Amino acid sequence: MRSRLPRARLSALALALVAAMPVAHAGEPTGNDLLARIAALEQRLGIVPGEATEGANLDQRLRIIERKLELQDEAAEAKAASAPVVAASAKGVSIKSADGAVELKLRVLVQADGRFFSGRGSHNDGFLLRRVEPTLEGSWGKLVAFRINPQFAGDSVTLNDAYVDLRFDPRATLRVGKAKPPLGLERLQSSAATAQVELGLPSELAPGRDLGVQLQGDLLGGALSYGIGAFNGAVDGRDAATANPDGEFEYVGRLFWEPFKQAGGDPGTLGLGVAASVGDTSGSGSNALPRYRTPGQEQFFGYASNIVADGQRLRRTVQGYWYRGPFGLLGEWIGSAQDVRVASGTGAGTRATLEHRAWQIVAGWVVSGEDASFRGVQQPSSPFAIGQDGWGALELTARYGRLAIDEHAFPLFASPTAARAASSWGIALNWYLNRNFKLAANYVETIFDGGAATGTDRPDERVFFTRAQLAF
Repeated sequence: MRSRLPRARLSALALALVAAMPVAHAGEPTGNDLLARIAALEQRLGIVPGEATEGANLDQRLRIIERKLELQDEAAEAKAASAPVVAASAKGVSIKSADGAVELKLRVLVQADGRFFSGRGSHNDGFLLRRVEPTLEGSWGKLVAFRINPQFAGDSVTLNDAYVDLRFDPRATLRVGKAKPPLGLERLQSSAATAQVELGLPSELAPGRDLGVQLQGDLLGGALSYGIGAFNGAVDGRDAATANPDGEFEYVGRLFWEPFKQAGGDPGTLGLGVAASVGDTSGSGSNALPRYRTPGQEQFFGYASNIVADGQRLRRTVQGYWYRGPFGLLGEWIGSAQDVRVASGTGAGTRATLEHRAWQIVAGWVVSGEDASFRGVQQPSSPFAIGQDGWGALELTARYGRLAIDEHAFPLFASPTAARAASSWGIALNWYLNRNFKLAANYVETIFDGGAATGTDRPDERVFFTRAQLAF
């Protein structure tokens, strides 16, 4: 005798049973068939016999199964809703909590360089890994953000950035840890976005990274940004030591204005800024006194071995950029003044305040028509692809700069082989194959005033750089 279950419920039951445990029966199943299949499905769902007694009818047992299935679906949906979201894209790899409050991002920068010198010099031709930087950054709720950026290139592992941001408001973020002080414009630019392979001469007068605390933020709808902080203090052109070498502090402040940020039309991106740092420093050696290098990383100025820093270090800079469409300009002037003293030997006790000055201008043109920017070409219009028409983006850049040493440094304070000035010019071709991969070819020539042991000019430095860069 066939079951008297409603045909709709019988059909639904049949579909559920077929999906759960396929059985090759022809025609409509009998009541005994359904009971056998329900018993098997109850076993798979973990329904104990006591939940449906022997005398329960077929409809009652079906309702129990349907509820069990609903509970399983609800549990699966709740688990999916609470699971973190993992994503990988051209911007990196990220893991975000289901509610979006916690996010971790992994980024990578790898730069493989070649350097080939022409003429006499202290460096040999060769290849090197210039940067190998995995970066872990993210946010922990709306208040806390962080960044950890180690450096694996070179003979030892170092730590570039390691800081925590307390984001009270877009107008006020407190940053604590090791980071770039708000001073040099080119120093603040990402290493992946610089117009040429190595930084220009003004960056030799600006600090690299330093340990301290700074308050920063955006005002006027983002048109005006500021940064002000207290740091251990870093010599010109270098990162700070792992600990404060003299117990003194350096104070840094910067204002940067982008007047067209809220403007209509297409006036381009104009940025103008001023910055300064001041603090006392004392001592000798590389943690107290700078040594200036060319783009080819050849030292051309250093202090004599009997000279010590003994007093105030004051830096001032005026900086700016303008980008519109495929064209861009960047300019920067920096002056760095340091109180020094002759510690021993000839002229012992003699003091002086020496101010060295540098400037540069960088021009760029994206030949393929993409927009130029302070962050480089963000996305080629037609990324390079084998067997397809895309060739990526091509950018031409030119740079000229000069660093002049205070004339009062000679002959008492400067080393015997120190040059009085260096002027440098360079041209570069940057090929952005896609958003993440760039090839660069860069020729730079540096001309010196003085610096030879014979009292004449040091030979010009001519170097050809290549770079393969992966960044995401």
